[in-house]
Amino acid sequence: MGDIKDMINIDINSDIGEGVGNEAQLLPLISSCNIACGGHAGDIGTMLKVASLAKEHKVLIGAHPSYPDRANFGRTSIIMAKGELQKSILSQIGNLNTVLTPLGVALNHIKPHGALYNDLAKDSELARIFLDSIEKYKKKVFLYAPYGSKIAEEALYLGFQIKYEAFADRTYNDDLSLVSREDPLAMIQDPKAVKDHLLTMITKGRVMTISGKAVKIKADTYCIHGDSPLALQILAYLSKHLPKNQILIKK
Repeated sequence: MGDIKDMINIDINSDIGEGVGNEAQLLPLISSCNIACGGHAGDIGTMLKVASLAKEHKVLIGAHPSYPDRANFGRTSIIMAKGELQKSILSQIGNLNTVLTPLGVALNHIKPHGALYNDLAKDSELARIFLDSIEKYKKKVFLYAPYGSKIAEEALYLGFQIKYEAFADRTYNDDLSLVSREDPLAMIQDPKAVKDHLLTMITKGRVMTISGKAVKIKADTYCIHGDSPLALQILAYLSKHLPKNQILIKK
């Protein structure tokens, strides 16, 4: 490992509070987290538990709102009236804030979950509806959004603070959309393969797509899915091997 001044610091985030119960192991290995706030998973009790652990480990906390669809874990697109969707999103984020305020922790970011995340990436009208719902957070928190997405484009136009997100454990199509979870190649589960995928994005500003193309990408934060069966092994491997490549997970 080289001099500390030569190191690159990166943010790695994970989705937590989704019923897996591995937060105590995950949180020491990441730098930001996205807490399920009732739409697809989670309740006040789980939010309090995982937010308290995140505070203990000095991990930045974000809200992880979704379509209100616990039955499908928020992974199915739903057509909702504008007002109903906005009411649900605000309620979910508000629930998390009622937990964070007594803990003395400020909300750092908002990251949509699952089908909502994917729909917002490609639908400008839906993106505007979502952004209208979180208008009051515009100057206070970051929005985690994929590079080249409709929601990132709309958010920047409206003056939101953006952090581009990329996925270290998911494969990409040539248009930078994520490969469908129905495809057996959607998830990258070998820790070394995740590291190599991540290094290409960090050092080259490119992502190798499922077709073998190197496509331009920008990222300020990288996600490892907390509900992946190998999340702990992957994060432990990254924590050990990234410093050998002059990269640190920032705290």
